Amino acid sequence: MGRARTARMTALGRRALDHPIRAILIVYVASRLVALGALWIAATWFQNPAGVGHLDPTVGDLIGLWDGEWYETVATQGYPVPLPADPVTGRLTYSAWAFYPLFPFLVRPLMALGIPFTVGAVGLNVVLGGVAALLVWALFRHGLHAEPQPGRQRLALVAACLWCFYPATGVMLKPYTEPLAVVLVAASLLYLMRRRYAVVALLALPLGLTRGVAAAMGCAALIHLVVRVREDRAAGVAPLRGQRLSAAVMLVVTGLSGIAWPVFAGVVSGIPTAFFQVQEAWGQKPASGPFVLWLDWAWSAHGLLGVVVLVALCGTYLALILGRHGRWIPVEVRAWAVAYPLYLFAVVRPITSMWRFLLLDFPIAALLASVAMRTSTGESIVGHWRRRVAILLVPIIGGLVWWTCALLTYTPWGSRPP
Repeated sequence: MGRARTARMTALGRRALDHPIRAILIVYVASRLVALGALWIAATWFQNPAGVGHLDPTVGDLIGLWDGEWYETVATQGYPVPLPADPVTGRLTYSAWAFYPLFPFLVRPLMALGIPFTVGAVGLNVVLGGVAALLVWALFRHGLHAEPQPGRQRLALVAACLWCFYPATGVMLKPYTEPLAVVLVAASLLYLMRRRYAVVALLALPLGLTRGVAAAMGCAALIHLVVRVREDRAAGVAPLRGQRLSAAVMLVVTGLSGIAWPVFAGVVSGIPTAFFQVQEAWGQKPASGPFVLWLDWAWSAHGLLGVVVLVALCGTYLALILGRHGRWIPVEVRAWAVAYPLYLFAVVRPITSMWRFLLLDFPIAALLASVAMRTSTGESIVGHWRRRVAILLVPIIGGLVWWTCALLTYTPWGSRPP
């Protein structure tokens, strides 16, 4: 019986490798069903009726909560001008200007067809999530600027499938920007590795209107160019021959994309720092300095032990990315995997939304796949990797259910934002 089961699993694995796109889409659909089930559990047993205004909370109630309400406001009403301000202090207060415009504006054409915002936004995100999973797979299977790995195709396939089950993946069934952001980030990195710098520049424009991640993307682009210059010189050719202009344009446009939305908010409102004032009203405090808020949070919560644990977690992550378990990942993706979390810890205050933000750090899934499937030397894939991956999925899916029930539910007097 055991040998027959092993043979079936081996045959299934071969079919998945022979048809990876189909396999990833099947796993992606399965992950959406699991996420939907987690939403049902959260709505049925964990959602407080006070948070939805009636006694029978449903999955639909949870889908529309939190930031989805603000994106719907942007899609239906646009951005308020003049910006709302506190009548006593005169300081800018909560408003839709804290939310980037591209995603809700993409939903508008669907609304023009008579589709309600929430239905159109969730449908769009389901499609974008599938595209994102395929792009993540395409990134990991790209062997340029990565250590050779005989099992790369299998590793890439498993990594993309694990990403589909990331615990905060429930937001891809909500009107949130994560699926669109992953598509743009993954596509940018993929075209960067293919040396299509003009395309990367074009992708930077919508990315700047989706999420504020230009600094991390710029780091990945710089690392790529440094590596390519060294390779060109080693090959005896002029560095960046024929592409110097497009590379420069890519860097400039990527940088400008990081300030495009703040500048637009300042011009429209007549207040140069309007975007940052609104962000401060939402709790962000960049003026406190990079990393300070996280260190202060760890110290306040657990003293020196909290700081040591925080630093140890960051050090472990960096060791995995830069060590043997990350060497099969392309350099550009590893650069993103380092720059993006560091950027988050530098500019974002300690908040439960960090779980959701890290959905864009898809190299975490590659590390999990590598640790689960490779030997301690990282030279070959262990024979019982299917069992190890299956065991790994248990806490991941458990985390998905926990995150959905704990953070996607809403109680007016005591909830933390997802």
